[in-house]
Order: sequence, then C-alpha cells, then structure tokens
Amino acid sequence: MRAKNSRLRSTILILAFLSAVLPALAQRTGYSREEFVRRRQALREKAKDGLIVLFGEDHAPAAAPSRQDNDFFYFCGVEDLGAILTMNTRTGETNLFLPRQSQREEMISGANLLKDEKAGERLGLSHLYDLGYFDEYLARNARGAMTLWLRLQPGDTVDNARSEVLIFEARKNRTHYNAQITRDEFRIQRLRERYPAFEFRDITPFIDTMRTIKSAEEIAVLRRNGKLSGEAVKQAMLASRPGVFEYEIEAAARYVTIKGGSPGMAFAPIVGSGPNTCIWHYDANSRQTRSGDLVLMDFGSDLDHMAMDITRTWPISGVFSKEQREVYEVVLAIQTACIEAYKPGATAADVQKHVAEVLKRKGLDGRGERGGFGHFVGMGTHDVGPRITRLEEGMVFAIEPALYYPEKAIGIRIEDTILVTKDGCEVLTAAAPKEIADVERLMGKR
Repeated sequence: MRAKNSRLRSTILILAFLSAVLPALAQRTGYSREEFVRRRQALREKAKDGLIVLFGEDHAPAAAPSRQDNDFFYFCGVEDLGAILTMNTRTGETNLFLPRQSQREEMISGANLLKDEKAGERLGLSHLYDLGYFDEYLARNARGAMTLWLRLQPGDTVDNARSEVLIFEARKNRTHYNAQITRDEFRIQRLRERYPAFEFRDITPFIDTMRTIKSAEEIAVLRRNGKLSGEAVKQAMLASRPGVFEYEIEAAARYVTIKGGSPGMAFAPIVGSGPNTCIWHYDANSRQTRSGDLVLMDFGSDLDHMAMDITRTWPISGVFSKEQREVYEVVLAIQTACIEAYKPGATAADVQKHVAEVLKRKGLDGRGERGGFGHFVGMGTHDVGPRITRLEEGMVFAIEPALYYPEKAIGIRIEDTILVTKDGCEVLTAAAPKEIADVERLMGKR
C-alpha cells in the first residue's frame, strides 16, 4: 500500500508540475461548412453517375470517446451515431438520415441533429430525414439499372488502415466460431438482396485518392496536433527519472493532450523502458524504470479527426551511455537524411541513395537500416492511400527508422510526422527534441 501511495503522489506531483509549466496549446476548432461541401462536390465528380451511400458509426465504444467513421465524417463532419449519408451525383442532392430518438435516448445521450431545424442549412445538406425513410428513399429514386456507390472495402479506424482491418478480421476468423461477417459486409449483402437490379460499385478508391492529399484546413489541424503531440512527449521526457513507472510517463503526456483539447489517443501509447524498448508495439506500460535504461515512447493524439505519430528515445538517467549513443547516432543520421531528401517527385530510391551518401560521408554503418518512406498519417495513424511511389505536395506521412538489440536492452526508434510542401517538407512534430545534445540538455532540467 505504501508503494502504491508513493506512486500516486509521484503522479500527482508530475501533473501539478505540468499544469504550472505548460504553454498555451491548440484548442479544437473544427472545419468549415465549405470544406465539406467542396469534398462532396469533388467525390460526385469522380463517381459521375449514380447514388453514393455512406454509413456512419452505429455505436459508441465502452471506454473511449465516441469517434465517427472516418469516411463518413470526411464528407459531412457529423458525429451523430447511426446515420447514413447519400449523395446524388446527377442532381447534387445530399441527404442525411438519422435515427428518431425516444425521450430516454435523448436524456441519456443528447438529441441528434433531427431536433436541430437549421442543421441542414448549417451543414450544406439538402434534407435531414428520419432513418426509417431510407429504404423508401432508395425505392423512390431507383431508375432502371441504377448505380449504387458503396464502400466495398473495410473502413479504416483511428489506429488501423483498411488493409490492417482486413488482416485483423482474417486473424479473428482463424476459428470458424468467430467467422461472422462484418457490419459493412452485412449492409452490402442486405442492399443486394433488396435491390438486385442496382449496379454496385466501389467508392473507396476515389475516397482514398482524395484523403491522400491534405487540404489547407486539414494541414492547419495537423500542425496544431503536431505541436500538441510533440509538446506532450517533451513533457513526458521531463517527467521521467529512474524509479518512475512507464505509466507515469504516459500520464504526463496524456495530460498535455487532454488539456490541449484532444478527446483521445490516435493509438495506444507505447512507453517501453529497458528490454521493452525492443518490443515494437509494447503497450502494457507497467514496468518500473531503472537507472541506465533507455525509454522509447511512441505517441500521438487525435485532434479534430486528425491523428499524429511521434517517437522519441531518451536515457532515463539523463545521459546516453557510449553504446546507446553510437546506435542513436546511426538512427538519427538516417532519419535526418530522409527528411533532407523529401520533396515533391522524390522516390524511395532517391531517398535511400541520399541516406547511403550521408552515412558514407559520416563514416557510419547503417546496420541494415536504409531509410525510405513511412506510412501515411491523417484521419488515421496509418492513413489510407496507395503505396507511395513518388512524393506529392500535401502528402503527410511518418518516417521511423529504428535499430533493436534485445540482448543489450537497446531499442532506438526516432519518428516524426512529415508534411510534403512545395519545395521540401515540414516536420510537424518538431516540438520534441531529438538531437543528442538537445535531449541531454532537456533531461538536465528535470
């Protein structure tokens, strides 16, 4: 009990310290009506003919803030659960179907937009309908072999890309006792049964193309989130010292993001110390740190439906050992060289060539790590998009070179989220230091 009380006091002191030293950080601001109108218009032009149907999220998670389906939110910005969005590519009519709530539902969760008479005008929608009218609406608008544009691929989540959702679904189905179809699959099946004359086409590739290149409003949110997430990791570094638990370091970062307006995490934070630095997706965050440990923290907040991804590795005692420093220098040199090479038109081969030249010039062995491109970041930590062949202005992705030596309890990963700009790139998560001298200087201020 004494040890537990001591940890509690330690956490309280950390949070009190953060409250005193934190600068003013970004607040949630949302997107403009015009942003969603523009997106819907662009999607209708791509689909050309037919009716686009997107289903929203239908239930809230048990222990986390409710978060709307990414594709649905992208085109209307509505957080209400159980909704359906339709877009007529020929007429431009855009309708939102919402469940009629009972008084008890309104009392428990609050009223949805059906109770807001000006919601349609404010959101740029043609009509708001009771969800019970949806099937009749489809029947009334059926014209011969009507094309129905649906998402025939899995929806992505804040922490998993479409491909990863598909992989995890396949793993679930390893045993036939788990092999029920998904909600999306059931919706498609039901629509095919009820409207067999419709032609069903996949709207997902068009959505992914649009989401790959970020708009000015999305970039503004990403910049705020990059600053917020970077500052969170910086404060976690300041809160770490030998003897604290990994979850206390996590708590220091979470405090910053919540205070800054984030409703939740973009993924389960990773705070690995000592041997846990070598486990890629370690998230137990339960070990007590020891003198001489490295701490590897992979973190990112969710802000206005935009995720962030940043990793830093630092010495819990404040100074890197000789061997830790040698490995860190290699990883940092690779990441820095990658960032130098990022610009519109660059290929992975261009980046790896530059990395090789930099390592040779510095006399460093890449130890098998060559650099290149990372994963897209946006509405999801692993955002939608094609495999990157050439960089384009407006792309946002994470770069995370790493080296791991489990036998020595040395795992080092350095990750930043990058925006490709007109002439190069912008590091969105620069608020957290990564140069060795800067890291050790910061740790000396604890």
